Amino acid sequence: MTREKEIYRVTLVGSIGNVLLVVFKFVAGILAGSSAMIADAVHSLSDFVTDIVVIIFVSISAKPQDESHDYGHGKFETLASFFVALVLLGAAGGIIVSGGDKLLDWWNGIPLEAPGMLALWAALLSIAVKEILYQYTAIKGKRLQSPVMIANAWHHRSDALSSVGAAIGIGGAIWLGNRWTVLDPLASVVVGLMLVKVAYDLLKINIGELTECSLPAETEQEIIQIIESEPGVSEPHHLRTRRIGNRIAIDTHIRLDGDISLTEAHHKATAIEHSLKARFGEQTHVTIHMEPVKKK
Repeated sequence: MTREKEIYRVTLVGSIGNVLLVVFKFVAGILAGSSAMIADAVHSLSDFVTDIVVIIFVSISAKPQDESHDYGHGKFETLASFFVALVLLGAAGGIIVSGGDKLLDWWNGIPLEAPGMLALWAALLSIAVKEILYQYTAIKGKRLQSPVMIANAWHHRSDALSSVGAAIGIGGAIWLGNRWTVLDPLASVVVGLMLVKVAYDLLKINIGELTECSLPAETEQEIIQIIESEPGVSEPHHLRTRRIGNRIAIDTHIRLDGDISLTEAHHKATAIEHSLKARFGEQTHVTIHMEPVKKK
């Protein structure tokens, strides 16, 4: 199965789970009168929207390089991941505002009704389903080195955490009496704040990739070690790195004995390229500029 088809399959499994949860959560939230559960349903709805985004953008990112995209279309996957984070941030904002309005009503003395048990059962079911989807998507995303799948996995995990907060708030509002019905909207606000943190972390990573941020220092050091391991090669310098979706690009200068033939120099550069691709993937873009060793 190709990488693109496997991403589709994993995303489809998640989208089916999201659709079922969205319907059940909205029904449970409305019938049980729970703002925390309705907020949780909105979050699941945002999950479904991002599943659609993943399917659309991954099909674009899988296209090979062409005249207009010399490095391929991998950035479209990063762009999709960025959009997923924005949707998550928007959903978090809506949840916080909605819960905040109910907290303000409670502060002004307006009584809040305790939610029904149906909302609690919906929250518990959501925790189980979304945690399973997180584990499944995260494992596949890491194996396929797909940033958008990993972002989508965290969307599943954040929904599970959202449901944990909702379950605590709903359960407290049900079992602790009318004085504690405020726990339901309070839980929705806490859930929203957690989602803001998740969205921020995802945006930070994706903005770094879209603005050509270099690979981590430890990765660049590993690249230098691989280059220096080739006999006759010294002083790797002007190293430049970046990520292109699930691929990376490496541009570096090396020094070789100026008296060796062009053919031998080419063989050494090719050997380095093969070593780097063996470590970071066959789709790695490698550019090596060769210079003679400086004479003392």
